[in-house]
Amino acid sequence: MKILTYSSLYPNAVKPSHGIFVEHRLRQLRTYSPDLEACVIAPVPWFPFTHKFFGDYASFAKVAREDSRHGVSIRYPRYPIIPKFGMNLTPWLMYQSTRGEVKRLLDQGFDFDLIDAHYFYPDGVAAMYLAREFNKPFVVTGRGTDLNLIPQFQKPREKLQQVIAEAGHMITVAGALKQYLLEMGALDEQVTVLRNGVDLTLFQPPEDRAALRASLGITGKTLISAGHLIERKGNHLTIEAMVDLPDWQLYLVGDGEEEKSLRSLAEQCGVSGRVHFVGRVDQATLCQYYGAADVLVLASSREGWANVLLEAMASGTPVVASPVDGTPEVVASAAAGGLMHNLSAEAIVQAVNVLESAMPGREETRDYAEKFDWDATSQGQLDVFAKVIANHASRSDKSL
Repeated sequence: MKILTYSSLYPNAVKPSHGIFVEHRLRQLRTYSPDLEACVIAPVPWFPFTHKFFGDYASFAKVAREDSRHGVSIRYPRYPIIPKFGMNLTPWLMYQSTRGEVKRLLDQGFDFDLIDAHYFYPDGVAAMYLAREFNKPFVVTGRGTDLNLIPQFQKPREKLQQVIAEAGHMITVAGALKQYLLEMGALDEQVTVLRNGVDLTLFQPPEDRAALRASLGITGKTLISAGHLIERKGNHLTIEAMVDLPDWQLYLVGDGEEEKSLRSLAEQCGVSGRVHFVGRVDQATLCQYYGAADVLVLASSREGWANVLLEAMASGTPVVASPVDGTPEVVASAAAGGLMHNLSAEAIVQAVNVLESAMPGREETRDYAEKFDWDATSQGQLDVFAKVIANHASRSDKSL
């Protein structure tokens, strides 16, 4: 089997953690099925300048046109983004800017069997256009805001309904996300739920937790929040909760557009001495912070399947999380931690206090995470892909 993975959410040398969950799934699939061949097309927004003054846009310009990661060849073609009109035009612009790369792959002998697209909009729509042009079947995986936010806009919703009609099959990483597709007209048999797994080798409880905490300068009861510092992650609520959690320290691991306002909020709340901004870290360092913390807090307003929850649990750290989308499917046992009763600072305080009063053993939390290995997901992908390829071949034969 040869697959073309197609997603703008894919790591590169400049942003090695960008969309790393897509790469993780592909790597696990290739490990599970060594005979599978894969190539990646990861469209990148076009930008002409590399000076740091331009922030994230400058990082796009620094991405190489071609690269290889973990034995997989990756192409990073550029597509234009047009301000104001971008949401409606981006799928077409992405398609037009990547069709040449697809043709080159085919000319070079990589005659793939299927397009494996990630994120329904704009990537899934662009993949649909490519599938039409090159007469290939395609599968799309929904991961979060592509299904719980973007369909609220009329034009994107219309395009998503075209994808539903034409896709060989659809995958979601949580049952809650599947429901959004059903509400847009998908049939139950068109959608398979294949949740993300966790790398149980990478994320493990530390051998000497006391020494690890000392090396990181961590003392006392510690909360951690990991991810981009953006509004929907709810870090402002966690900072506000610190007022009523006077014995706790909070470590924010990650960076993003909200950092300045979050620092100001911590000052206003009088908790800046107990709120620590770690910044962006690599995976190895993130593992250390997971293992050193007592509780991970995720107060998101939207989540598909939050990988940070399982990563923390695999490190032995229970979680407190908002009850949105796929999160209740992840935090489904006292060993995992607890859910907030609503999206507020007060709910965080209550959930942390409840968890602290009946804290699971770290080995219990690890045991719970071990149920979420990748094998079932990888086998599920292979089953879906094989069925879609066979159905496409059958239709092609009938049309001859």
